[in-house]
Amino acid sequence: MTLMKCKICGNRTEITKILGICINCIRDKPELSKPFIKEAHRKSREKFNLPAEPPKEPKGVKCDLCANQCRIPENGKGYCGLRANKEGKIVHLGGTPEKGILEWYYDPIPTNCVAQEFCAASANVGYPKFSYSKGVEYGYKNLAVFYGSCSFNCLFCQNWHHRSLTTNLKLPISSKELADRVDEKTSCICYFGGDPGPQLPHAIKTSELVREKSEILRICLETNGTMNRKLLKKFAILSLESGGCIKFDLKAWDENLQKALCGVENKLAFKNFEYLAQFEREEPPFLVASTLLIPGYVDVVEVRKIAEFIAELDSDIPYSLLAFYPNFYMSDLPTTSWTQAKECLNAAKDSGLKKVRLGNIHLLR
Repeated sequence: MTLMKCKICGNRTEITKILGICINCIRDKPELSKPFIKEAHRKSREKFNLPAEPPKEPKGVKCDLCANQCRIPENGKGYCGLRANKEGKIVHLGGTPEKGILEWYYDPIPTNCVAQEFCAASANVGYPKFSYSKGVEYGYKNLAVFYGSCSFNCLFCQNWHHRSLTTNLKLPISSKELADRVDEKTSCICYFGGDPGPQLPHAIKTSELVREKSEILRICLETNGTMNRKLLKKFAILSLESGGCIKFDLKAWDENLQKALCGVENKLAFKNFEYLAQFEREEPPFLVASTLLIPGYVDVVEVRKIAEFIAELDSDIPYSLLAFYPNFYMSDLPTTSWTQAKECLNAAKDSGLKKVRLGNIHLLR
């Protein structure tokens, strides 16, 4: 493993070249680290023709689909790339019931879902109301919906190719066309990406249509959690009633670290998570969380804070700690070490959470 010298403090540690600064300076010296963070995200977005940061034009048109609250200038685009200002009005380039910028495929059950240990498709929960069988639903499949947009700009993005869908705006798929992909062997539909947030109206309409097709059809969501609260509530009810789950990927606790890794803040993610924790269903678990253990950045301090936050809401909420794989602009970092994983796992358990697991353990070094 190659250690780099931090451009602020000079200490040698695990640092990604795109940022050039260490976790301690990011957390403790926000004003000094801000220029490095800003430049990293500008560089990572320009090749995709996306705004370097959420536009805040005073006279721009406001978009309220996510926490970024873009004010888009005339002929400009929002941070997600799917909203534009044309003659003073918001034009939706994707995300409406008639326009979904996405890819879809069938994923045989059991899938590699982060929530699989607690899901009605793979675990002994939810039968017979939400599942066709006890344990794994062999012979059934998941309709995986990969949305080509995101409200974050994660430098470590594991699915960074979603940006090509955002910029190319390939043939859109309507909610009805997507719902028609559900057949008698489809027992769940999962929206991910990118992030479903910028296209949640499309996901909601699709979900309403597929719920009419079968009594057992779980509706699930994997998200950064920063979508409009009213839209989240609509989706949450569909998911809750269908036996599906909503998984929040809580990136970081420290706000400056969040901005360093993802370009924008995630305060709304924690508020939305707290909101969903009020929804009740005995089984399968409705709300699930995960955190990617990025070497040099997402450490035991971050995990402990996130885990304590979750435990205070409900100690039964499942929490998955995921091993990191080098990708996108953070491909110069190693995979997560066993040492880091064990420290974070113990910290999460010590917080009082009852259902903590390590995911992607084959990647651990």
